[in-house]
Amino acid sequence: MDTHLKVTRADGQRSDVLLVFLPGAFLAPDEFEREGFVSAIQEREVAADVMLVDANVSYYYDQTFTEHMQKDVIEPARALGYESIWLVGISIGGFGALIHQLARPGSVQGIVALAPYLGRRPLAAEIHKAGGLRAWKAPTGPLPDEEVDRRLWPWLQQYAHAMPPKELPPLYLGFGLADRFASNHQLLADALPQDRVFTTEGGHDWPQWSRLWRKMLDVLPLPAGVRGAATPLAASPMPSAA
Repeated sequence: MDTHLKVTRADGQRSDVLLVFLPGAFLAPDEFEREGFVSAIQEREVAADVMLVDANVSYYYDQTFTEHMQKDVIEPARALGYESIWLVGISIGGFGALIHQLARPGSVQGIVALAPYLGRRPLAAEIHKAGGLRAWKAPTGPLPDEEVDRRLWPWLQQYAHAMPPKELPPLYLGFGLADRFASNHQLLADALPQDRVFTTEGGHDWPQWSRLWRKMLDVLPLPAGVRGAATPLAASPMPSAA
């Protein structure tokens, strides 16, 4: 995966916190800059660097996403000294953030999922019919197919537990009320603390995601920094296996 690192401190020194941005299907990583995601961090003086990742849909199609995320993004970021890593994913990028934690529990400190793809509608319909994620009984025994959403929904169900596992990172969810995936989003929202769920009018597009990101940034448990111009966007020195 190609990665681009943006150091936000005016003196060019890295922060201890890294926000890894994962784009939606057929979206370019630099659209996060164009749509104001990076400037919103600077305006709020958040002490966090930014990594834009070219996690295009080919990694999902060939089912190598989690392997490349760990090898090309997470491990090199740890080697650079980042102590806290948050994944920020839009649409299929949100799905990617979640399935990475499904495969690599405890490897990041937080997830922000904006309008995430959460799998097939028939499976979500089963959960709706059962009364929601809190009431749903995940099937036991051999799974009927190998699709990752069969394992994702039981993993997400852990967020509804009174005492979630310690390795489960805090999850913040944002979505448009008219989003085409909104019914699935609501299933997850009902299992999360309500102060970690954010909604806005509209559907599945940048205006909604940008509004949600600004609202969420105001409450995310990220450290405050000192205002200053960020260094120019540059290619990350991280090695790439792709």
